[in-house]
Amino acid sequence: MINITLPDGSVREYEKGTSSYQIALSISEGLARNVLAAEVNGEVWDAARPIETDSTVKLLTWNDTQGKSTFWHSSAHLMAEALEALYPGTKFGIGPAIETGFYYDVDFGDRDFSSDDFKKIEDKIMELAKTKSEFVRKPVSKADAEAYFNEKGDEYKLDLIKDLPDGSITFYTQGKFTDLCRGPHIPNTGFVKAVKLMNVAGAYWRGDESRKQLTRIYGVTFPKQSELTDYLKMIEEAKKRDHRKLGKELELFAFSEKVGMGLPLWLPKGTALREKLVRFLQKAQEKAGYEQVITPHIAHKNLYITSGHYDKYGADSFQPIKTPQEGEEFFLKPMNCPHHCEIYKTKPRSYKDLPVRFAEFGTVYRYEQSGELHGLTRVRGFTQDDAHLFCRPDQVKEEFKKVIDLVLYVFKSLGFDDYIAQVSLRDPENTIKYIGSDENWRLAETAIIEAAAEKGLPTVVEFGEAAFYGPKLDFMVKDALGRKWQLGTIQVDYNLPERFELEYTGSDNQKHRPVMIHRAPFGSLERFVAVLIEHCAGNFPLWLSPEQFIVLPISEKYEDYAKKVLESLNNSDIRGLIDLRDEKIGRKIRDAEVKKIPYMLIIGEKEMAEGVVSLRKHGQGDLGSMTAEQFKSQLITEITV
Repeated sequence: MINITLPDGSVREYEKGTSSYQIALSISEGLARNVLAAEVNGEVWDAARPIETDSTVKLLTWNDTQGKSTFWHSSAHLMAEALEALYPGTKFGIGPAIETGFYYDVDFGDRDFSSDDFKKIEDKIMELAKTKSEFVRKPVSKADAEAYFNEKGDEYKLDLIKDLPDGSITFYTQGKFTDLCRGPHIPNTGFVKAVKLMNVAGAYWRGDESRKQLTRIYGVTFPKQSELTDYLKMIEEAKKRDHRKLGKELELFAFSEKVGMGLPLWLPKGTALREKLVRFLQKAQEKAGYEQVITPHIAHKNLYITSGHYDKYGADSFQPIKTPQEGEEFFLKPMNCPHHCEIYKTKPRSYKDLPVRFAEFGTVYRYEQSGELHGLTRVRGFTQDDAHLFCRPDQVKEEFKKVIDLVLYVFKSLGFDDYIAQVSLRDPENTIKYIGSDENWRLAETAIIEAAAEKGLPTVVEFGEAAFYGPKLDFMVKDALGRKWQLGTIQVDYNLPERFELEYTGSDNQKHRPVMIHRAPFGSLERFVAVLIEHCAGNFPLWLSPEQFIVLPISEKYEDYAKKVLESLNNSDIRGLIDLRDEKIGRKIRDAEVKKIPYMLIIGEKEMAEGVVSLRKHGQGDLGSMTAEQFKSQLITEITV
């Protein structure tokens, strides 16, 4: 017999060799019908795989991230089976699950392939799904694996096999299709009830431009047709909210090939929005005891050698800037933290001085591959709302909790109510990727876990997601469409203070090392604005709107009165403009609606005679008449709230 510990802490006894599916069946038939896979001692297994020793088991369904991932990976195999049936001789690269479905890289040989072929592939996938073929796992020797794919003539699988140690190789078969795969997979193909192929693109084998370009087919599947229908509606809504589209329509930002890929140009309206965000956070930071600093856009290479950034990122960053001085090299700033360490060192510090909190809206530069650039969410130059707190070890948890409060204040003010905090720890199996002692990592990780628990944050733990110098708390925010974004981050760092030899004099008159907390509630202004645009579909909170109102005179006769209204309102620290074009009022209203200006003040003969304006709200319509003073009061009240 073996003991199985379930997520609620209960322990059940089963016969040795019992599968996760059988465990689910012993709990409830309904649960068993929905089990896709299981997490056994932290590793995801097939639900049918026998468990031979005492284990901790979590049953995975569609509602679990790893359950979805297993479902979509199995769907990639199902698509490959359909492709092989429809296009004999097709060769296969890799077919992983991704955040929104799956893809498979395939080589069709001399055949042409396009999205016009999607429908017949989808039909074949569903035909195969209905057979309810089981996914059967089979360990194979390296020699047998090579023999199989040699006979099949698939050089891509052979290329993958050569890197695998003998004894670690498994095949999975469903129906008439066998693939090299470590799994896991769902019990059978019948779980797949709906499929949609989304896109086709080119992808070089193993990302190497010198090797053959394969066809990458993206798809998504669901256990219910209704879920696919809802997903496709969400995709259509996402297209309407795309920050690149709205950014252009609302005249917020632009890109220029002459300036360079991934280097955004902020237009006047986008700059107004961005500066509002900056002032909003600066005001909150001042209340919380932060001091504003400014650092250069470049620094000597030695700064980043000291910090460790050069060793970790130097090869993948913008290359050094050489000066006329022989051997002197500078770098575009990839991080603000080394600069802040040097500011800390400008004078002696006492334990009474700590914590010291330096804040900077500092622009940094990182060389992202051109294929990874995407609007404002992935750029090469971006501004972090960066701050670094230098504190005593006994202050770390309290300071960390205060930063959590600041992050949540930002989210609440901007309507991000659905979030989870990800505790990002180092990979215990690969500690060579990180700098610093095991003891420092233990202290830092403990401080984060305890602070998050004491603030009552909903959290998940992810191993291997820490920064190279310390663990962190990443805030994963869901937008209005349910998509997940990583925005704010807080990190505890015992290592940079050591590398920069930072000190303070303690109450014992001895030198001590401070602890460093890195934090950025927005993450970066560029990414935050992109997410905010898509979250609110360009309908920004009134206090943040670049233009809060527009005055629309019906004709030239009412322009003087309209200008007086505009002047009186603009003098009250609210932002608006006037439309003096020779256009019909209906056109002016439609254009203001497209620009998502919150309020329209319409002025004609009646309004001028009575000294009022006719008020119209974006997306709602007419709100009646009022004086400019009444509107001003209403607007200020709404902004304050």
